[in-house]
Amino acid sequence: MTPSLADLSHSLLDAARKAGAESADALAVAGAALSIEIRKGALEQAERSEGVEIGLRVLVGRRQACVSASDTSAATIRALAERAVAMAREAPEDPTSGLADPDQLAQGWDLAALELADPAGEPGAATLEAQARAVETAALAAPGITQVEAAAAYGRRSLHMAATNGFSGGYGRSSTSLSAVAFTGQGNEMQRDYAGEGRVYASDMPGAEEIGRLAAERALQRVGSVKPRTGTFPVVYDERVAASLVGHLLSAINGTSIARGSSWARDLLGKPVLPAGLSLIEDPHRPRIGSSRPFDGEGLATRRREIVADGVLTGWVLDLATGRKLGMPSTANAFRGTSAPPSPSTTNIDLTQGARSRADLIREMGTGLLVTSMIGSTINPTTGDYSRGAAGFWVENGQLAYPVHECTIAGNLRDMLLRLVPANDARAHLSTRVPSILIDGMTLAGA
Repeated sequence: MTPSLADLSHSLLDAARKAGAESADALAVAGAALSIEIRKGALEQAERSEGVEIGLRVLVGRRQACVSASDTSAATIRALAERAVAMAREAPEDPTSGLADPDQLAQGWDLAALELADPAGEPGAATLEAQARAVETAALAAPGITQVEAAAAYGRRSLHMAATNGFSGGYGRSSTSLSAVAFTGQGNEMQRDYAGEGRVYASDMPGAEEIGRLAAERALQRVGSVKPRTGTFPVVYDERVAASLVGHLLSAINGTSIARGSSWARDLLGKPVLPAGLSLIEDPHRPRIGSSRPFDGEGLATRRREIVADGVLTGWVLDLATGRKLGMPSTANAFRGTSAPPSPSTTNIDLTQGARSRADLIREMGTGLLVTSMIGSTINPTTGDYSRGAAGFWVENGQLAYPVHECTIAGNLRDMLLRLVPANDARAHLSTRVPSILIDGMTLAGA
């Protein structure tokens, strides 16, 4: 009989104690994934995988080591613990390492309220193939579309974490997705674009035909793309790509970067980082959202908080170790896998939406660029200097004029974020909900 994830994690702790660890935490993860890919009307790939992984972190004094394995036998668990303790004894001391105190640990969470796992269970391969073919058929129905790559996927993952400080808890989650990449034209004239959707509950998914039609529509809009003008212009970041701007801010306020002193935001705590009236909120408890969770990777209770309130940065993104380095408490943002110690990261993020639509922002910008896709990234993490390849549509007199590609957008994140104007079109089901964004005075390099 296969042991449960809870039993595996506690077996790892028992083995760690016997091997000489002073404290330890353990993680057991089980997962399965099924994916179908269709190309040129044929089944391109059908793949299913499943397995169990275990990970153990041991501490000997202020020295720690992490080990992992995909074999869950008693002999492997014993050998894993012995190896981890031996590694920890040779590791350098880290005064910030250590488990949470018992009074910091999460208690009595409500998993049912989070709705992280679809009770409908895993669909069959035939069901996913039919959905992928429906996506492809809908895209190919658009005149001018020459090829479609369609995919359907399902995944489920369960985990259980336990530690010698008394923490023990676990949960499961599921995901369903459909996507399409549509192509039009040939050779140097070929254009492509995509559409895709994913949900925790399959019943919440939009129709496959809708996804295929949207991919085709976007690809056809790219026909005749040229390089835009070079100069200083306003830029509207479409909702599809606007979240990247917030992502750059979240990276800059990550405790790891702040503790190293290597972030362009290192001196901005308590200062404006967004325009007045805008807030950036993290809420790990949104139901049916893939990034929601009741506790973090160190067993601390997750909670809703304003990372930015009325434009002002209120705190960093911290786990226990980075918090200790900075003399601050953890913000319960620890993430971890089976093979590495915890590190800080965020869950569900919301940027305050504006009162105007994307179309309103485009009208207001007059002449400039609407960005719908981005390629590559050159971000200086110390200065915030920003340069990214982009494609989208040139705007004249507040109207879309023609598609553009092969251009570069440049600026400085510290200044850009203070000038952003949000629209009201963030999609409700996304983990990171950021609407389209207008920023003036951007440097464009095109033709």
